[in-house]
Amino acid sequence: MRIWTAIVVLTSSWLVSGLVASQPINAKVAIATDKTASSRSISQASNTKKPIAIDKAEFGIARVDARGKVNFIPTFRVPLQEGSKYGWRIQLKDYQGEVTWREVLRLPKPPETWATDDGENFSVSADGTESVMRRKTIANDGVIQNYWTIAAGDPPGKHKIQVYIDDRLIATFDFEVFPMDRKESSGRNRSL
Repeated sequence: MRIWTAIVVLTSSWLVSGLVASQPINAKVAIATDKTASSRSISQASNTKKPIAIDKAEFGIARVDARGKVNFIPTFRVPLQEGSKYGWRIQLKDYQGEVTWREVLRLPKPPETWATDDGENFSVSADGTESVMRRKTIANDGVIQNYWTIAAGDPPGKHKIQVYIDDRLIATFDFEVFPMDRKESSGRNRSL
């Protein structure tokens, strides 16, 4: 009973003091006159915003054989050897078509230089330790992927890549770029 009385008193005080609008709110309601057109637009909207599900996410290094075929080797350890390629590939579940993704790469310290193949939508943080790349790609067989190449001046240590689709984090890869000793770099142990 006391709560009800308090509500009535508060409401009447708001009306008297002008806190509650005295003008009605003008709301417009859209009513479809053509039922087939409205159902068509609903189905088109649902097709364009189909949720993207991940079937598999992998991180590793890419090796190119003598015939030019790229072999993906899953690992979280990347040799700090100029020309080595590392990256990720993500298999989207039951998805074909264009995908807009964003990748955030964090390094333990700034490299000597940052560069991309074709200058796509790419930015670097003020301290030089983080890059953000945005791309639109066609998901052939439902796969999206990206690779980086080790360059002179790249830092060793713990790295992290986060991949987003539609501002939703879909994969995180923590990995280490490690310096190779002379025995490894001379070719004796190249089977990473």
